[in-house]
Amino acid sequence: TRTPRVLHPSGPLREPSKQHSNGRFGSLRNPVRILVLSDWIWQDRLWFPAGLGWANLKDRDGQVFAKGRDLWVIFPIAVCFLIIRQIFERTVAVQLASLLRVREKPRVRAAPNTTLESYFCNASKFPSQSSVEELTKQSACSVRQVQRWFRRRRNQERPSQIKKFREACWRFTFYVLAFIAGLGALIDKPWFYDMEEMWNGFPTLPLLPSQYWYYMIELGFYISLLFSVATDVKRKDFKEQIVHHVATILLISFSWLVNYIRAGTLIMLVHDASDYLLESAKMFNYAGWRKTCNYIFILFAAVFILTRLVILPFWIIHTTWVYPLTLYPPFFGFYFFNGLLFVLQCLHIFWAGLILRMAIKFLPGNVCIPKPNHHRVVSWTEIEPSPEPYTTYVV
Repeated sequence: TRTPRVLHPSGPLREPSKQHSNGRFGSLRNPVRILVLSDWIWQDRLWFPAGLGWANLKDRDGQVFAKGRDLWVIFPIAVCFLIIRQIFERTVAVQLASLLRVREKPRVRAAPNTTLESYFCNASKFPSQSSVEELTKQSACSVRQVQRWFRRRRNQERPSQIKKFREACWRFTFYVLAFIAGLGALIDKPWFYDMEEMWNGFPTLPLLPSQYWYYMIELGFYISLLFSVATDVKRKDFKEQIVHHVATILLISFSWLVNYIRAGTLIMLVHDASDYLLESAKMFNYAGWRKTCNYIFILFAAVFILTRLVILPFWIIHTTWVYPLTLYPPFFGFYFFNGLLFVLQCLHIFWAGLILRMAIKFLPGNVCIPKPNHHRVVSWTEIEPSPEPYTTYVV
């Protein structure tokens, strides 16, 4: 039988030798397999319409195109964001919190109890009724005392008002600057007004400096959010936030690789349009400015509905899902890109339902929010299960 030829990473097709197949050279097979797999994954027909491919994205005639290796810069940018965030939160955010008179609410600490503490740390922070009855026997406390102890103990682990204010202040600062920068980068572009223009000349769309920095900064920020997820305030939609961040990073990165940059910049701008309003509402909530917070939240809900449930699906997704079919036959990259957009859209619908419920409550005359002068803090919500239901919808 004839020995098959394989693709060698350093040159043309060569006959495999026994020396390379055995002994200390046997490991060379793995790089070959990886190279073959990489070639298969990135073949033109998967990511581009018929007749187009990666060769169309090579720099020429003074025109520069997006390249995969450009994305490595997002990791040092993410690290820079983490450093800047620490400095910002310890200086600017703290001073602003003092200016707005953000105060910590007094918390009653749980009395030391070895039995209850062991159960709290090792078993559950929310004991069932049967567990409470069992703990009453072990700790010599009444059912009411055990329940009160666990409530106070959980409250001790809640993040402080200052910590939540600092986090909201940092995100507000980034989102408002990103929205202004994105608007400045797109305001004079034809595809900002006529979205079908985003496909004019695809895929040979030259990269502009403003697009490069808009992409790298946005990606670096979302990567930094993933790095800091362990220390950030945990909210009820924590899992949805992780899915949102991962889908956003994949969507932005993929749009960069295959030069869907015009669509990508529009998607990022739509997302930045409402985020800073939510973060500012949180800041005023932590500062105790209830009416201001209510009005900003209602404005946020209106902008969110307009951008995420109207502009994104009926303009942008329509232009990425329906219009390209009039130009090219569908291909895998087409389905992959729009699939990520549909994941984001499902999250937007989920969040919109929660936001609308809260916004309706905040409309003038619908609800009277009591002041936090009771032993249980109920100004915005019950302490449990979440300290701030409307601020859980970080999108």
